[in-house]
Formats: sequence, structure tokens, C-alpha cells
Amino acid sequence: MRFVGISLALLVVALARAEDVPQFRGPGGSGLSTETGLPVQWDKDTNIRWKAELPGRGLSNPVIAQGRVYLTACTGFDYNRLHVLCFALKDGKQLWDRQFWVTGTTLCHNKTNMAAPTAVTDGERVYALFATGDLACLDRDGRLVWYRTLVGDYPTVGNNVGMAASPVLWQDVLIVCLQNAGESFAAGIDKHTGQNRWRVPRPRGINWVTPLVIDNAGQPEVLFQASPDLSAHDPATGKLRWSLKGAGLSSAPTPIFGDGTVFAPGGKFLALKPGASETPEILWESGKLPTGYTSPVYHQGKVYTLSGRGVINCADAKTGKALWSQRVDGEYSASPLIAEGRLYAANEEGVTSVVQLGDTPKVLSTNPLEGPFLASPVASAGALFLRSDRYLYCIAVKK
Repeated sequence: MRFVGISLALLVVALARAEDVPQFRGPGGSGLSTETGLPVQWDKDTNIRWKAELPGRGLSNPVIAQGRVYLTACTGFDYNRLHVLCFALKDGKQLWDRQFWVTGTTLCHNKTNMAAPTAVTDGERVYALFATGDLACLDRDGRLVWYRTLVGDYPTVGNNVGMAASPVLWQDVLIVCLQNAGESFAAGIDKHTGQNRWRVPRPRGINWVTPLVIDNAGQPEVLFQASPDLSAHDPATGKLRWSLKGAGLSSAPTPIFGDGTVFAPGGKFLALKPGASETPEILWESGKLPTGYTSPVYHQGKVYTLSGRGVINCADAKTGKALWSQRVDGEYSASPLIAEGRLYAANEEGVTSVVQLGDTPKVLSTNPLEGPFLASPVASAGALFLRSDRYLYCIAVKK
């Protein structure tokens, strides 16, 4: 009994100190976590704190705030039923499941589905965007605050092979980006009312890049990346600040920001210095940092990328000089997570490799679970959270 009491006490402390994961790829969209004591090894019988069964498919990451875990899923014929779910962080108990009928098309590539965008939360409310253009705001207890059908407002918006760009929050502005074969735009939506504060056109074409909010020398900017351009806007008004055109940028992975530099994946990986001018300075470019669908990570002066074929590359963030490469098995759509000097990479089959970073990388473990895994791993409360089509796993070292 004393052992059980100590374990419960440690769990309470971990929950109290838990780092919130409010959006896609965690705080600031960085793919970094400050959590400690994370597991290095696990399987279906080892270090599973809890496992919650999900009603249907989804690629979205869990988001976590104030002791609750939020997740989206889709079910029904052609994914015509949308779910926003809430689980208790401490034990995985399902607290609620709110469901909506789709208002937009559900046509998409077989690899994706309608629950591809990751929700975003401010702790009091959760904002869930689906690939159908349905956008729901619920409070932490699952009560509907407001609901919008973006395809109802903009009928030519097309899902095509599947939209996946996630919403982000800046102060009380919910920022969404819908780029597709139809009407394409980015919008700043009042998080209290669901009404547009601003809307700006974006180039037409299939695109899955999540917006990124940065601090450019004390000035907030939101970045939108697509194959034709990367542009920075005032998140309060949508006013264009600067842009880079014709750089052959990627249409899936999201750029990252570190040490005053924007790192933008593409045909060539670019390091950009945003300033007060209309065009950012290109500091360096590299053809040795492929990303596939996965987003890069900046950590302690280095840039890390994970290719779709399972090659981790590390480069000096100041110069772009390639430092090392490390192969991990499998194919990858989920973006990597870095915590405690280790990189966590979950492949599509459900195996997560844990790699010790440093001058010479070392694969510490390969950890199988029932896949497929296309959602990126996140960390909170001393635990790693992994999402498959069937389950949400909370993985932690058992004390």
C-alpha cells in the first residue's frame, strides 16, 4: 500500500507540473518539450500508464491543458461524423465526446481523413477544425460555444486529397489557413464569437502547412508557407509584413523558428533572417535536409530533420553545415519530438525510435505498438502521448 501511495503522490506532482501542449507540435509549434523523466522503452505490456480506445480514425495530435486531453476523430460512412473528445490526463477516462455531421465534402486520399488538423486550446476552450471546413468551439466541459461551416461561407473551398493545416491561437485571434484548389485564404477569427476579424487571399493549390506565430524582434508575425511563397502577416490585422516568393518551398511540413531565424523546408532547406524589409535575407540553403511530410526541429543551435524514409539529419543552424545522419527503420509521416536530449520518431507501422542526440547519435530503443501512427508524439505530465487510429496511449515510466 505504501508503494501505491508513493506512486499516486508522484503522479499528482507530475500532473501539477505538466507542460501544456496547446497546439500542433506543442508550445509555439516547436516540436520541443521541457518534460523530464520520459520513458525510453515500452511496449503494449510495459510502461503504459493508460490506453483510451477511440471511436474512429484521425491524424490529429492530442492537445493538453489543465489536466485534460483533447483529440478529434471521424467515423461513419465516408467519415461523415466528426468527433471532439476529452479525456482526463491522470487516468485516460473519457469525459465527453461531442459529435457533428459534416457540412463539406469528405473526399480525400486513403492515407488521410477528416480528423487530420490538430485542435488548439487555451485551457478554457478547445477549437477544432476538420478537413471538411467545419470549425467548432467548445468549452472544457464540452458545451458548444459557437460553430462555423467554412464551406458554407466559402462554397468553392475544396477538400480534394484532404486538408490538414491546423489552427493556431494568438491572443484572442484564432488563425486558420485553407489552401486548396478552390477559394484559398488565411483568416483571423475572433475566438469569442467565431466571426472573421480579417481575411487575406492565399495562392490556390493543395497545401497542408500549419501557420506559425513568431516574435520578430519584438513584433508578432504569423507565417503562412506554401509552394509558391512564404509570407509574414500581422496576426491582429492580417496586414502583409514581408514575403519570399519562388523558393520552391514544401507544401506539407511547417517551418520553425529559433534564435531569430526562420527555417523553411522545401526542395532546398532555407534559413531566413526576417527583418523590416519586404524580403527576408537568405542566410543559407541546403539540399541535405529532406523532410517529406515531417516538420523539422530547432534545438540548441542545431536543426534536425526526419525524412519520409527514416533518415534523421542534423545540421548547424548558423551555417547549414551537415553534422551527421542516422537511419531509423520505417516510413514516417509524424513529425519528431525532442525532449531531454533525445529525439522521438514514430513510424507509420507504430514503432517509435528513441535516439540520443549529441556529436554522435545513438539509437537507444525501438518500441512497437499497434499502429498505424501518423500523428506526431507529444509530452506532458512526465509521459509521452501517441495516437493511432484505434487508441490514444499515455506512456510513462512506472515508479
